[in-house]
Amino acid sequence: MGRAARKEIINDDDRKMALINKIYKSFEALEETLGKLQLEEPLFMTYMAKKSFADCVFMQVKHHHDKTASKRLLN
Repeated sequence: MGRAARKEIINDDDRKMALINKIYKSFEALEETLGKLQLEEPLFMTYMAKKSFADCVFMQVKHHHDKTASKRLLN
């Protein structure tokens, strides 16, 4: 893989991580606000949504890692 292609992949990964970070921080801010307002049901729903989002992100990372590892084994 060439240097330019690697740099493009890294830049794309950086953009994805920045977006994931913004979404996660939004969940955190929403949880904090709902907690201060003592809105238990929306707070729980937000917590569950944040957990589901994190599970999806980690599943994608694991899938990408497994795919990369198998490519390395084939080469």
